[in-house]
Amino acid sequence: MIKRIAGGISLVLAVLMLASFIAGQAQNAAEPAQTGAGSGAPPLSNPLKVALLKWYAANTTTRFSVGQEPEGIAFDGANIWVANYGDATVSKLRANDGANLGTFNVGSQPVGLAFDGANIWVANNASNTMIKLRGSDGTVLGTFSVGRGPFLPAFDGENIWVPTATSVYKLRANDGKVLGNYSVGVAPTAAAFDGSSVWVTNNGSANVTKLRASDGAVLGTFSVGANPLGIAFDGANIWVANRGDGTVSKLRASDGTALGTFFVRLGPYGVAFDGTDILVTSDLGNVTEVRASDGAVVGYVNVGANATGIAFDGANVWVSGFDKNYVSKL
Repeated sequence: MIKRIAGGISLVLAVLMLASFIAGQAQNAAEPAQTGAGSGAPPLSNPLKVALLKWYAANTTTRFSVGQEPEGIAFDGANIWVANYGDATVSKLRANDGANLGTFNVGSQPVGLAFDGANIWVANNASNTMIKLRGSDGTVLGTFSVGRGPFLPAFDGENIWVPTATSVYKLRANDGKVLGNYSVGVAPTAAAFDGSSVWVTNNGSANVTKLRASDGAVLGTFSVGANPLGIAFDGANIWVANRGDGTVSKLRASDGTALGTFFVRLGPYGVAFDGTDILVTSDLGNVTEVRASDGAVVGYVNVGANATGIAFDGANVWVSGFDKNYVSKL
């Protein structure tokens, strides 16, 4: 009897060990290859898979000090760039560990950022300029005049689109030449690119404008909530943070059809897509996680500060804490 019991126990242990080994092998196969330690690159074997990864909404966040009143955030494939509105600088942080790689002087009241594949573009709200910084070392490559109050720009693969107080500018990324200046709604604020068209939030007219990227032709104007600000594309749909009424709007990118309006938290500001969900920052100091498929709120993460800019780096979400001079890594 003892031998039978011992044999049974041995069989159970063997089965458990085999199951553990199989699960471990499956997990290893599912995870992307890691880069070498200290390489400064994020843990991605293929950066094109960045939107397929999923961040984990931990109960605690990691925070890194930056300049004063951080707003816009951009990811360059290896590093996080932060526009520090209050002290006319931009901070560069290594994405894998948050190490500060440099602080660079730019124009007055930098608010928005865009990455063009090699360089960072900074919208200087009070200087009425766009500054182009070399992504490798932050060297200023050019300063380009645009309209009054540039805010949150976007890159379309060739050009930089800049919402200003009264219109939207199109700059050629390689040399900053102004290729166009287009009228949209009242107080254009933020831009997003969907692969063929540029979408612009009109903060003063409760709508968004869709522009054809090739020539700036207006393809449609679509109603959203009050005071729309941040905007993001999820691969099929456009999401808009309506700062004035605490909602986000979901529009079908192909034709602008409204697919839903969903309540989040008061004062929504920035929007990002992580491959599955929409992440929305707010004045209440948190990030709301909204399921992209149906708009259901699936969680909140507190960042302890007035949350403004947001970016996804393929593994983690970064959020600006405007009133606390730090960024949170979730």
